[in-house]
Amino acid sequence: MKILVTGGAGFIGSHFIRQHLKAYPQDQIVNLDALTYAGRKENLSDVEGNPNYTFFHGDIRDADAVKMAMDGCEQVVHFAAETQVDKAIVDPSLFLQTNVMGTHTLLEQARKNDVKKFVNISTDEVYGHILEGSFTEKDLLNPRNPYAASKAGAERLAYAYSETYGMNISITRCSNNYGPFQFPDKVIPLFLIKLLNGLKVPLYGDGLHTRDWLFVEDHCDGIERVRMGGRKGESYNIGGGTEMTNLELTRLLLHELGKDESMIQWVTDRPGHDRRYSLDISKISTELGYQPTHPFEEGIRRTISWYKENENWWKPLLQAKGSFVSSEMKRIEERT
Repeated sequence: MKILVTGGAGFIGSHFIRQHLKAYPQDQIVNLDALTYAGRKENLSDVEGNPNYTFFHGDIRDADAVKMAMDGCEQVVHFAAETQVDKAIVDPSLFLQTNVMGTHTLLEQARKNDVKKFVNISTDEVYGHILEGSFTEKDLLNPRNPYAASKAGAERLAYAYSETYGMNISITRCSNNYGPFQFPDKVIPLFLIKLLNGLKVPLYGDGLHTRDWLFVEDHCDGIERVRMGGRKGESYNIGGGTEMTNLELTRLLLHELGKDESMIQWVTDRPGHDRRYSLDISKISTELGYQPTHPFEEGIRRTISWYKENENWWKPLLQAKGSFVSSEMKRIEERT
């Protein structure tokens, strides 16, 4: 089988490709990635020599690039997206162009190619926040920031293609991912790298915003189950079963790195900051047998060890002009 993976040089996409090639060595993977700020070919340096792996440098908004990359592919697993919430608040247009129109370009080509399976990777943020209980797939979507709205638009477009054209499309909605190779615009790698460099970590608001943490390998397992057995037009929540406040997470990271709470820099909360996410995973568990298998304690220690041992991966990000550290520090100064 030949599968197109979009955004495969990113954090989750690269893990999916690596795990898939290990589990299904006979399959061919085409990785279509624009290599924007979070996409790095280094994330897949260990599979570059695999004859069943092909990298295609291109943008999902480019119909010609999509047509060439999708040629001969029977399935599509669509990760490619702009994902940085703070950036979306400043410039929503890029998120609409990539996440909505880029998804449309893929769906249109998949329709023309009679692709047999299309998995659209979405996020729990499309639901908005929930103060009690957990979201099920039957709950209404109520995105509260431009990023989440663009993802909701993309997945509703995918659903519409499934209903209108009869395409076999499934949607996944995941909770907060963490693990090796995550670009440091997300909280865990950002905090780890700052602490490893003796910098304070920025904690929004009162620190009591709650997230469910999902180890990236568990997420990829859930996606594989949906790819193989997910029903046409259906959505599936993929969660990790570990809820904690941002303050609890920060304290855990400080403890693991031998730091104290003087390393916390409290900053003004961002607009539209969802208070709590929580997913009910009964559907994917019952239908497809998914359960997260990596306890948070194991996953976070593996993650911390990886960042400690792979400075050659993240140090160039610190040294680059206009790097995430300098831009993050500027945001902190504006909010303190």
